[in-house]
Amino acid sequence: MFTIEKLKEYGADVDKGMSRCANNEMLYLRLVKICVQELSTCGLGDALKANDLDRAFEIAHKLKGGVSNLALDPVAAPVSELTELLRNKTPGDYEDLLSKIARETEKLTALSD
Repeated sequence: MFTIEKLKEYGADVDKGMSRCANNEMLYLRLVKICVQELSTCGLGDALKANDLDRAFEIAHKLKGGVSNLALDPVAAPVSELTELLRNKTPGDYEDLLSKIARETEKLTALSD
């Protein structure tokens, strides 16, 4: 189960994220859970492997909104960086950023135990 304390230890700016949820802790934690599920099942890696950069951008942009609004900063940084590269259709290997996102998603998922 996600808790405010666990999220703070992870590096989330909980105060900022909570302020965007009218300081409603239950709402914030529910949205974090939904966001982490989305990170795990979004298909970003599949879109990149298929070289479907438009689809990958759509997914990354959606993820960026969620993790940024909830102030899940450790995962928001690589998601934001990837989003901007995809927005500009910057050619290259996105594997490093995808790996960072996966590692941070694993850390977040572990917090729910």
